[in-house]
Amino acid sequence: MKKILALILAISMIFAFAACGKKEETAKTKVAVFWYAFSDAYLSTVRSALDTELTNAGVEFQNYDGNNNQGTQLEQVQTAVTNGFNVLVVNLVTSGSADAAEQIIQAANGNPVIFFNRAVEGDGEEGKVLGAHDNVAFIGTDAPEAGHLQGKMIGDFLVANYDATDLNKDGKISYAMFMGDAANVEAIYRTKYGVEDADAVLTANGKPALEYFDANNTNKYQLDPNGAWSNAAANDFMSTNLAGYSEANGNMIELVIANNDDMALGAIAALQNAGYNLGDGKCTKIPVFGVDATQPAQDAINADTMTGTVKQDAEGMAKAIASVVGSVAGGQSTADAAAAVAASSDIFSMAEGFTNKVFVAYAPYTK
Repeated sequence: MKKILALILAISMIFAFAACGKKEETAKTKVAVFWYAFSDAYLSTVRSALDTELTNAGVEFQNYDGNNNQGTQLEQVQTAVTNGFNVLVVNLVTSGSADAAEQIIQAANGNPVIFFNRAVEGDGEEGKVLGAHDNVAFIGTDAPEAGHLQGKMIGDFLVANYDATDLNKDGKISYAMFMGDAANVEAIYRTKYGVEDADAVLTANGKPALEYFDANNTNKYQLDPNGAWSNAAANDFMSTNLAGYSEANGNMIELVIANNDDMALGAIAALQNAGYNLGDGKCTKIPVFGVDATQPAQDAINADTMTGTVKQDAEGMAKAIASVVGSVAGGQSTADAAAAVAASSDIFSMAEGFTNKVFVAYAPYTK
């Protein structure tokens, strides 16, 4: 009888250990990170920083390239969940789309979703997604802030350098504006406030408001047709612009404002082909402003071929995402994890009226 009881106990222990092993395997954190497009210059910096953060934390993760296609991204989320990924970090393709965000959340099948960088709600829809789910958070930026900072930077620069910038001496500054994506709230606010806030500084100092270089373009911007914020689009636009607008014609574009650094650098390349912004101290420099403070933009500013940008903290965003991932994996709620990040540094803050929406601060960047 004792032998039988011992055998039963041994078998019971084997099953118990097996069950514990199975439970541990089920609880293992697997993180899937979905990017709207690997080709985005700024997000490449975030991806590199986030890879490092997750690797150092010993987290198993996989990156997915949505290739700027919302349908592709949704399919990737569904596949990842089927394959056992249980924490989803999502850079939404269709920025500001509550419907797209909801589809991602439903596909997540109850797993926590950490959206980042690209808005999940449009203007007038604040809280429609983030306020409706307990296992969702957002790490990003306050969309208008970059536009306000860029506009003030431009205005301050022009007040200090007005005569040198006014190449045709007509008392006005003629500008070109390159917009990354017509539906993206960041692009909308950068396009709006990059000019409006510059105008406010100029007029407060007795200078006329900026004048768009092409009177026939009532939008007062040139839009990347693919919504990709690309270097190539800005370069093509600027090259075409310079064929008809020049110092010789007395209508030279005297200022370039771009929604991001990649477009700013594309415009600079076109200017350099026309003999401007060579950084040699001899050739005329057309002031060019961007947003992101990517390393190539910082290099251009240090080389005196670009004037200024607004830093979007890639490393800070990566740290915030990784921190929320780690806390959620440890059993903390997304709201508590987000609150901990918001309180951890001056560069982070909680969006007003939210408990799960963390902003990473922008900052001006010049030489």
